[in-house]
Amino acid sequence: MKPRISVISVNYNGFALTAAMIDSLHRHVTTPLEIVVVDNGSQRDEATELQERYPEIIAIRSPENLGFAGGNNLGIRAASGDRLLLLNNDTEVGDDTLHYLAETLDADPSVGAVCPKIRFWAPPQAIQFAGYTPLTRITLRNALVGFGQPDDGSRDTPHTTPYAHGAAMMVRREAVEKAGPMPEEYFLYYEELDWSERIREAGYRIVYDPRATVFHKESATTGRQSPLRSYYLTRNRLLFARRNRRGTERRLSILYQLGVALPKSVAAALLCGRRDLAAAVLRGGRDFLRHKTGKE
Repeated sequence: MKPRISVISVNYNGFALTAAMIDSLHRHVTTPLEIVVVDNGSQRDEATELQERYPEIIAIRSPENLGFAGGNNLGIRAASGDRLLLLNNDTEVGDDTLHYLAETLDADPSVGAVCPKIRFWAPPQAIQFAGYTPLTRITLRNALVGFGQPDDGSRDTPHTTPYAHGAAMMVRREAVEKAGPMPEEYFLYYEELDWSERIREAGYRIVYDPRATVFHKESATTGRQSPLRSYYLTRNRLLFARRNRRGTERRLSILYQLGVALPKSVAAALLCGRRDLAAAVLRGGRDFLRHKTGKE
């Protein structure tokens, strides 16, 4: 029987993390799954290693790192399911609840994407995501609903959210066909926010379904305060403004990022003695100005 749910996960030098994620799916999930893992330019061929350990999965080797979006898009093209669950390789499940996400899509054709409750892996396993607040128009700031709160039932009401969380999001295939693939211009960070904009522009809603839970070992790949993270957060916030704001709002947003947010980030990094972070922030702003990527 053809699986209705295809799980797509991107691996980058993370064999142990990916194996733990797959093991958790095998251990807890009874819904038939197709598991697609994209080895995104790891130093060694981890796709072959994963295929040998788990012969039932589809393991794809990309010789180069295509970024988070590029890796997921490669996996989406290889998947056969009509419900596509993008699941970070640094996540695990602890129960058999992923089917609720598919049921949410089945029940309402206006829903293009649905996210589970996401909790931190480390004790006390507080909530990381129970939805997003909208991004402010100029400063591009928003918040994770429920962030850091105990899972005490107060975040157990389903609701619409403006953005999906890239660590765990199920998308109906029709929505991908209408909205287009995840934008690869970002490489890392902000791509799921931009994609959420495209999904909503295609006429779909994005919802949070707390009946399903995923646990997230956040930043296991890039590090919480790495130069890589600082660079892409700076560059991609500017890119998001360019792609998703218009007219005066776009100009004000870009000016705010360059004139206020960027200097504050550099100063904060220098105060902490992190010259590497300060340099990464400056490089992110400079590369945005140099290339000016993104649609007009």
